[in-house]
Amino acid sequence: MTAVAEGRKQDWLDLFAPDALIEDPVGPSFLDPSGNGHRGIDGITAFWDDFISTIAGFRFTIADSFANGDCCANVATITTTMADGSTMTIDCVLIYKVDEDGRITSLRAHWEPDRAMATITKP
Repeated sequence: MTAVAEGRKQDWLDLFAPDALIEDPVGPSFLDPSGNGHRGIDGITAFWDDFISTIAGFRFTIADSFANGDCCANVATITTTMADGSTMTIDCVLIYKVDEDGRITSLRAHWEPDRAMATITKP
């Protein structure tokens, strides 16, 4: 989360296993019309370039976290700020799975795009 908030692309990419999968959000959406997610470093890099890099600021608030074995589920609110100063709030559950080296193999972000879009506020 810190790497994303600080715009540190390579540090963020280094957290992922080579064949990792990001589903953000899970299922078909405007971010992933097929609903198949973004797989491997090339897919995850494209996800950063196409979406994460377009956001001027991120603030992550973790309300609760549940770690079990190689998985962790975070109940979170992500507040994004666009270049024009508008904001959007994303209430979500983020589920991470890691391999034996601690690298992320799966990131599943459960949130509702329509619900998030309804929170957009203009400066």
